[in-house]
Amino acid sequence: MSQFTPDWKLTVSGTEYTDIAISDITHASGRSDIYSQPNPSYLQITLVALSGQTLPFDINDSLALEVKNSAGTYVPLFGGNITDVSTEVGATGSIATVVNYTLIAMGTLATLAKVITDGILSQNEDGDQIYDLLSSVLLGTWNDVPAASTWAAYSATETWLQAVNLGLGEIDQPGLYIMENRASSPDTIYNIASNIANSAFGYLYEDNQGNIGYADADHRQTYLAANGYTDLDANHAFGQGIRTTQRSGDIRNDIYINYGNNFGSQKTATSLTSIATYGYKGETIQSLIHNNTDAQEVADRYIALRAFPQPMFDSITFPITNPEIDNADRDALLGIFMGQPLNIQNLPTQISSGEFEGYVEGWSWSTRFNELFLTINLSPASFSQVAMRWNTVPVGERWNTLSATLTWEYATIVS
Repeated sequence: MSQFTPDWKLTVSGTEYTDIAISDITHASGRSDIYSQPNPSYLQITLVALSGQTLPFDINDSLALEVKNSAGTYVPLFGGNITDVSTEVGATGSIATVVNYTLIAMGTLATLAKVITDGILSQNEDGDQIYDLLSSVLLGTWNDVPAASTWAAYSATETWLQAVNLGLGEIDQPGLYIMENRASSPDTIYNIASNIANSAFGYLYEDNQGNIGYADADHRQTYLAANGYTDLDANHAFGQGIRTTQRSGDIRNDIYINYGNNFGSQKTATSLTSIATYGYKGETIQSLIHNNTDAQEVADRYIALRAFPQPMFDSITFPITNPEIDNADRDALLGIFMGQPLNIQNLPTQISSGEFEGYVEGWSWSTRFNELFLTINLSPASFSQVAMRWNTVPVGERWNTLSATLTWEYATIVS
């Protein structure tokens, strides 16, 4: 048994607000469709100014929402920028007036959708191309530093080269596949980066502080090999609403990859067994991949991972304040991230035979008075587990954990 009551910290433009009450939170992050890149995270939060004070919130102000974990340390749930501010009188009387502020904030991915660039990129691996693209707008120069900044308040770990980080997170470099060079052609940063990520079986994401990262095709199983699954008990979640869904639309059994300069070359992969069982489910993909080996590997990955349907875990909600959740599991849920490997046990036998192993794709936070709820959707692990390349195998992997039939061309993780 472990008691938990949310202890919030809201920071807007560097100012912490502790004398206001949070009455309502609506939040969404990640994605629900494994074939799409994530949407920008979203937060709507209603604050009650109990003392009737005027709060100076404004459009484009940075906003960070944190809550204390079991160790008493504030951990981030959301980071972004305010897009809407609503002010409303909640109650009034002869003694005082209570004012409600409703703020809507969007994550950093929303910024990329508004920035247009020529997008000139040299031929390079997917991770390196995305780093070059994102760093051009998210790593500022010294001219971007506010003139009023002082050295005492400046990050001691910042480098002379970038001066200020405006939201660049962890980028898997160099990546796995060589992408074509890109000539000058104005488009949004988000569209260009998404095309690279889609071509390389990777994805963009926002961390809980609002920084933008990139996970390559081996990212998830590399993390899983190093950290394992977080085991969760479905009995600690709300029973009503637990749902998995198997979709015909997730099946791909005949893949055509158009790649190379002006998409002039093509590679294919097919699963005749899947076609015979589920009918023809083909797709043509315009890919930025440069060479034929990489294009064939991506086509083969689509067939290996997506030729047969698997249940998606559409929804499970954990009341974080449930005293039956131990501190370790609660802290793991408070630190949720896209690609987090979860093993949900003690499900009804009709739901994935009582146990589901998968990766977090999307999640949402919501509140009620002194309560906090987390709703998660996951994809099955089999939709992400792929043969790895040797240069991405964790350095701690041992030979005695590998399959005796493993070929030199591809590495894998079996531990």
